[in-house]
Amino acid sequence: MQQKILILAANPKGTTQLRLDEEVREIAAGLKRALHRDRFVLEQKWAVQPRDIQRAMLDLNPSIIHFSGHGTGDEGLVFEDETGSAKLVDGEALAGLFGLFASQIECVVLNGCYSEVQANAIATHINYVIGMSREIGDKAGIEFAVGFYDAIGAGKPVEFAYNFGCAAIRLAGIPEQLTPTLKKKPLNGSKDQPPVLNELGSELDRELNDSDREVLTELLIRSGRAEYSARKALCIKIGIEHNQLGFLRQSTDTDFALELISYLHSIGDKQALCKICSELEVVFKRGKYSTDLKNVKSKLNCN
Repeated sequence: MQQKILILAANPKGTTQLRLDEEVREIAAGLKRALHRDRFVLEQKWAVQPRDIQRAMLDLNPSIIHFSGHGTGDEGLVFEDETGSAKLVDGEALAGLFGLFASQIECVVLNGCYSEVQANAIATHINYVIGMSREIGDKAGIEFAVGFYDAIGAGKPVEFAYNFGCAAIRLAGIPEQLTPTLKKKPLNGSKDQPPVLNELGSELDRELNDSDREVLTELLIRSGRAEYSARKALCIKIGIEHNQLGFLRQSTDTDFALELISYLHSIGDKQALCKICSELEVVFKRGKYSTDLKNVKSKLNCN
């Protein structure tokens, strides 16, 4: 039995222009070459207005719905009105519509900035919903979407496809792999069903908090190891391939340090983080910074 994937794309007048055509083209190309390509039919709706969503649901009966466009957080996703200008649709409205088709919809993907709010609302009705926890760049959004549908086309389940899409962002050298979030429909009517963890870095989330990562970032900046001339040597010492890190050439020491610590945390590379701690110990041998560093090392269980 064929499954229909419905893409809803909107980039109204007056909003930042997105590479929606590239995203859809790459998704379509991936599905055409997929192992199970005969199982899927891709349907596209462009410059979508709210009424178009209703009609597409009735006419096409999709099992996967993919929104590509802008999100504004609490205010809603950005569709178009009859003049081509922005028209906001909030999560509760979408949840109400999609809930009517809950028996046929397996997954909803909201590939727009700050769409986690809408994902939470829709997930009260739909088994799997993917939203973005913050702003996501064009390139990262495309990498995620292509990776996700490549996995779906290969016959993989939604949770695997989600993690595969996150891995695709990371492999592209873009430090945004934690931005996509996967929500699951609550069990037994519970409102407290947690989101599926992005497997990348989930173990470290239980060990290092935001404050710990801020400490490492600050010390890396103060140590001089984040200076442009020292970055390549640092990457070699901690065992990561510097040529694959697009942020290596960030213009400021602060940007580089922030991206590096976030990247290592997101991929769960405790060994590299411990090696950074060892490098910092050479500089900060005593005082407050030394105490902070020892605390981080203890949490990481560094040898």
